[in-house]
Amino acid sequence: MPAVVPKGLPLVVTPDAGFLKQMNDDIKVNVNVCYQCRKCSAGCPMSYAMDYTPAQLIHAIRLGLKDIVLNSKTMWMCSSCQTCTTRCPQEVDIAKVMDTVKIMAVAEGVKPPVSRVHKFNRASLRNIKWFGRMYELGLIGDLKMRTFEFFKDMGLGIKMFMHGKLKIIPPISPGRTLTTMGIFSRTYKKEMEKSK
Repeated sequence: MPAVVPKGLPLVVTPDAGFLKQMNDDIKVNVNVCYQCRKCSAGCPMSYAMDYTPAQLIHAIRLGLKDIVLNSKTMWMCSSCQTCTTRCPQEVDIAKVMDTVKIMAVAEGVKPPVSRVHKFNRASLRNIKWFGRMYELGLIGDLKMRTFEFFKDMGLGIKMFMHGKLKIIPPISPGRTLTTMGIFSRTYKKEMEKSK
């Protein structure tokens, strides 16, 4: 697969020497032990939708190609199924690397190339924060407001509702919600301390 430079990036990309160190410091995963066997890419159920395979993204991280990595849609298409991590003979936690790169891209203000996935992630996290667990109807409403796709999949939604798969009233548990909000609050504080 030939290398593709994402739109908006120069054809010549300068390696960032501190990028690999930053990745290693942030997640304590040594991507340098990867010897490019490509088992992660062969087992990835989403590799067909990625611009770089997981193995190629790991290699780009090792080379310090920060611009290419952060502007890639690979980490946004990752379903976090852990197949890559499970298959890696070097025990590189590739799924964790994907999450970290995604967080770094958002923190640096890089516009996600697959905005619908980013909107779904944000809607899901907000939903869990408010209810302490997933409330599907609330998630759908939040997602529709973010994407403006009000009538997409309406037929499927009606079928799910008719079969009792979508509850009108969210599962309310003040204790669970307070616990979840506490987790989000502590995480936010850690992120703010780290960014200082």
